[in-house]
Amino acid sequence: MRLTCPNCGDRDSREFTYKGAASMLDRPAPDAGAAIWHAYLHLRDNPAGQVEDLWYHGGGCGAWLIVTRDTITHDVQAVQLAEARNAG
Repeated sequence: MRLTCPNCGDRDSREFTYKGAASMLDRPAPDAGAAIWHAYLHLRDNPAGQVEDLWYHGGGCGAWLIVTRDTITHDVQAVQLAEARNAG
């Protein structure tokens, strides 16, 4: 798979590290209990279709990216800087 970094251009995905879903998760309170922490850490949706993921370009410019991709076709629809999205 290839990703087009907004700063560096078209790159092999091995330059990037997948960091999970781009949506924010509500972190439980430290004393929330084992069952709630287990769900937070391990029970995540695995949707088929379009998703937004957070990737880190560690082998390049060091930018955090939001990648919109299809989990069925592996097609990458968009890549944007995470800071640009958070600024709007």
